[in-house]
Amino acid sequence: MNYTYYDYLELPFGATPARIEAAFLSQLEPLRYGSSDAGQDMGGVLAMVHSAYKVLSDPEARNRYDATLAREAAMADAELKATLDQHGTGTGLRL
Repeated sequence: MNYTYYDYLELPFGATPARIEAAFLSQLEPLRYGSSDAGQDMGGVLAMVHSAYKVLSDPEARNRYDATLAREAAMADAELKATLDQHGTGTGLRL
């Protein structure tokens, strides 16, 4: 599964700047010691939370990121539709 920056900050698409900042700060709290309660290294997650905040808190970077997500979603939809059409699912679903 591919996670988005919105997933790392547990935010809905279209979140306000104030919500982005609040989510960033709330995500930092459990990661501040660098490991989970089970002793897992959380450095990678911490890096992704920082990257997510950096992009989502910058309006221009966020617009570019959102456009990339939209393109990826459109490509995935087209691929799924082609697969369903190829296999003649007969479900009557329209994409």
